[in-house]
Amino acid sequence: MKTAVILFNLGGPDCPKAVRPFLYNLFSDPAIIHLPQPLRAFVAFLISSRREKTAQSIYAHLGGGSPILANTEAQARALELQLADLGEVKCFIVMRYWHPFCYETILAIEKFKPDQLVFLPLYPQFSATTTASSLKDFHETVRIRNSSLKDVKTKIIDRYPTEPGFIKALADNIRIAYDEALRHSAKPPRLLLSAHGLPEKIVQSGDPYPQQCEQTAQAVIDALKIPNLDAVLCYQSRVGPMKWIGPATDAEIDHAGQDQTPLVIAPIAFVSEHSETLVEIGIEYRHRAEQAGVPFFAVVPTVSTTPTFIAGLARLVRAVL
Repeated sequence: MKTAVILFNLGGPDCPKAVRPFLYNLFSDPAIIHLPQPLRAFVAFLISSRREKTAQSIYAHLGGGSPILANTEAQARALELQLADLGEVKCFIVMRYWHPFCYETILAIEKFKPDQLVFLPLYPQFSATTTASSLKDFHETVRIRNSSLKDVKTKIIDRYPTEPGFIKALADNIRIAYDEALRHSAKPPRLLLSAHGLPEKIVQSGDPYPQQCEQTAQAVIDALKIPNLDAVLCYQSRVGPMKWIGPATDAEIDHAGQDQTPLVIAPIAFVSEHSETLVEIGIEYRHRAEQAGVPFFAVVPTVSTTPTFIAGLARLVRAVL
């Protein structure tokens, strides 16, 4: 059997000139901006124009582009090794808002001529704005192209908020940073489990994302087994005037400053490094913590290619097959 495992991710601009079209693609997604065309395109044009310079300054910290594709490619190669005993298995990457786009990857998959497809979004918690949007884009592209993939048997893994390998990888990474914080301060640190935020309007429409973030957070807390652990689930990356779910990560940093409490911050909805982890958390939130008087600030890396996480993904693929 030839198996194509398709890894879905957000994507990111690969150079400064790509920032504006990347933002346009993001904000023209109907799952992100709930407006009819052509109004949605006009709003996407306005937002991408206004945010271009700010976003370019963010990516300048990363050499001008996002590392998300390279990170996802490393995860794909690691997963292939874990699944080598299943026959001919090849992992393909589909990015939602920048290259490789869905149509580009479909061409490569068609050449591979798989007997079966496995969809594996690299979003542990399901949301209409991430997993559902990526899957819809793939199905629509296959239909529009009248691709041969429409007749291939398909399995979908659309959520895994408490997958044991994912949780263990998170907990192991957190424990390293937590122990470091203990060595630098007599006061036990507060653990911020930070996920990407969503507008309340999307959640009120029935999106299960916050509940699944809560499941991930509780599973991590249980895995850490730290007595009287001070842990808070919070949400980052808020943009625009709409009301977003909370508590906000930046507000929790301010609270820690007021309490003179050390902080350990761990991303629980991102599985690979990109601007929200390396810049927003690693640089902007670190600076905010210094300004707020937080006595110690540690950032936990994403699970990335951690063997326990990759083994967890492999278990998910084996289970659906």
